[in-house]
Parts: sequence; C-alpha cells; structure tokens
Amino acid sequence: MSETSIGGGTHTSLRGFWADLPREGRWLLSTTAVQLLGRGLTLPFTIIYLHEVRGISLDLAGSLLAWIAVVGVLVTGPGGAAVDRFGARAVILAGCVVQLLGVGILAFARTVPMALLAMTLMGLSSTTWPAFNALIASIVDGPARQTYFGISFALVNLGIGTGGVISGAVVDVHRPWTFTCIYLLDAASMLIPVGLLLGPLRRVTGRAEAPPDEDGAGAGTSYLAILRQPAMARLIWLTFLGTFVGYGQMEAGFPAFAREASHVSTRTIGWAFAANTAIIVLAQMVVIRRISGHRRTRVLLVMAAVWAAAWLLLGTTGVWPGAAYAMAGVIGFHVLFGFGETLLQPTIPAITNDLAPDHLRGRYNALSSGAFQAGGIVGPVVAGIMLRHQLQSPFIALVVGGCALMVVLTLALERRVPAGANGVGQPSVIPQVPDHV
Repeated sequence: MSETSIGGGTHTSLRGFWADLPREGRWLLSTTAVQLLGRGLTLPFTIIYLHEVRGISLDLAGSLLAWIAVVGVLVTGPGGAAVDRFGARAVILAGCVVQLLGVGILAFARTVPMALLAMTLMGLSSTTWPAFNALIASIVDGPARQTYFGISFALVNLGIGTGGVISGAVVDVHRPWTFTCIYLLDAASMLIPVGLLLGPLRRVTGRAEAPPDEDGAGAGTSYLAILRQPAMARLIWLTFLGTFVGYGQMEAGFPAFAREASHVSTRTIGWAFAANTAIIVLAQMVVIRRISGHRRTRVLLVMAAVWAAAWLLLGTTGVWPGAAYAMAGVIGFHVLFGFGETLLQPTIPAITNDLAPDHLRGRYNALSSGAFQAGGIVGPVVAGIMLRHQLQSPFIALVVGGCALMVVLTLALERRVPAGANGVGQPSVIPQVPDHV
C-alpha cells in the first residue's frame, strides 16, 4: 500500500475497528454524513424541480438527469487514469469544485440550456466517486475494507436522509425560491471535502507506484486488459444492471411513479427517503456482521430478491392512488430498497478493490463508476418515457425482470471471482452491535 493502512487483523467490535483506523480514515468517516447532507436536500426532488417548477417536460427532465451519467461515462477513462497518475486527492479536489459550480447554476436554471450546462458540470464531477473509493482503499486494506465501505455507506445515507427530511418539509412547487435555497446549500456542502483535503488530509495522495517490472503504458494497465478479466467483466455488467433497476430510478423512476401513478405528495416522498435512511443506518451494522465470512455473491443474490419485492410493492400503490395504502406502499418501497442497499454497498466496492492491484486502483474503480453511470443513463430515460406515456405496469415489470437478470449475472460472477475477492477465507472484521438494533 502507498499510504498508511490497516487490514490483516481481526476486529471484534466497532470501537476496535475505529481505534485501529489511521487518522486519515477517521477524518473521512467522521465527516461523511455532513458532506452528504447537501446532496440529500436535492436528491429526491431534482426531477420534480425540473418538471413542476421549471416547466420542463417529464421525459426531457429524465433525459437531463441521464445526461449527468452520459458525461460521467465520458470522463470515466481519463478520470481513472488521472487517479493512478496524479493521485486520488487531486482528482477529488477538482471534482468538488466543478460540482459546486454545477449545482450553483442549477439553482437558478430557468431554461433548458442552463439546466444542460449545470448537468454537464455535475457529470464532469463524477470522477470524484472512483477517486474517493481509491483513496479509501489506499488507507484501508484487507477484510477491513468491507466493513469500512458498509459503515461509510450508512453515514452517507444518514446525511442524505437527514437532508431529504429537511427539504421534504420545506420545499413547495408553488414557492420556487425554496428549491433555489436547497440547491445553493447543496453547492456549499462541497466546501467540506475541499477543506478536508486541503487540511487534515493534505498529505494523503491516494497514489501507488507501479511495480518495477511493469511499464505504465503496458498492456497490463489498459482498460481493455482489465475488462478481459472474466471476473471484472461480469462485475461491470452486474454493476450496470444494479444501477438501472436501483439507483438509476431513485431520482427518476421512483419519484415520478410516486407522483404520477401513486398520487402522493412531495412530503410523502421525502418521508420515503427518510425511511430509506433509517433502515440503512439501523441495519447496516447488523448486516455487516451477518455477511462477514460469507460469499459476497450470495449476499448479492439476496439483495436482488429484496429489490424485486420492493418494486412489486411500489407497483401495487398505483391500484389505489392517493389513498393511505399508496402512502404506506411508497414508504414501504424505500424500506425494502434500503435493506437491499445494505447488502449491495459493502460487497461490490470490496470485490472491485480486492481484484485491483494498488497502482491500478483508479482504473478499476473508474470502470465500476462507468458501469454505474451507464446504468444511470438508461434508467432515467426509460423511466421518463414510459411513465410519461402512462406505462406504469410495464415499467414495474421491466425493473422486476432486471432484478431477475441480476441473479443470473451474480451466479456467473461467482464461478469466476477469486475466493479472496469473494470474501471467502478472509478473517472477519465484525462490528459487534446489539441484536435488537
């Protein structure tokens, strides 16, 4: 490892895990929730903001959201190479500044060109995600990574969910200035990671030197060579599909269905995201303990089944639109979806970084990010078009079918991934928490 790291020990408590983290890891974890608070203010309402406040048609609004992912895919290759060459810290700093500008412009976007400019800048900042994963992996190694990614994900959702509750209580489509305020706060939240990387983490580069026998321009460092690895190829396809049926619908398919088919209020949508956060924060530690030492691919199989059940539940809310059942079903969808997320998030990043050599970590995480962004391109576009044309039932059938296909891909991955990357034979890193949580 190129940076101070932890890894090989066996941790029997969350306190022990925290105590063994280097100072850099503690800084990253302790500020995660606050960093994501701004994102939570806007995440549930972007498509509603564009459609109901700025008057952009639903399918065009979905396409604008997808454009973020299009740009993200385009910068994936250069971004991953930049992480390996210049270090994760430099890439994160640049991405945060670009994200601040994009969200700031979106706060005042009254026209499609302005919204397009904002989405383009936000797409360019997508390089921060693989860079953050590479930075984490340079600090934490071995089985501790799965625990770290799980805890970090819970804190991310704590910040996002808290922001969703706050914005759900204050935003009003009849008062456009309330949306402007939450987007300005989202932009300001980017100053937190910037300050962190310029201050306490200024000496952490997130960069490793290539082994002496490897040429930096050789075939072993190319994206094509990485994709030719059977395990990585299957993992990329699985990540893409998981985004299409999951996160690609969080900003588009879910809120649009909840408004157009379930006929629930924006406040209910905000509470649904809050329920999502609650289940993640309450269940993540228990899930990490339960899955530790088990095949990560088997965990992904359970996740696909849970997500399928969530989408089926949401589909039934369209039968009684506007009723109490619709409200309960919309919130229940996010409870199930959130539980599925607690199974997904500790596993795929851990598999990716356990497959990656230290000096190519940027490229491996960039490919994972690119697959994630590609799913985000297709998801909002499909949701916008189908729901605009009142194809609610076919939309639900499509995403449930996608969950079934995830099962097939996961089984294919299990046959190819090395045992160590699949969590088999690694010492446990288990945060002990009370069983009643």
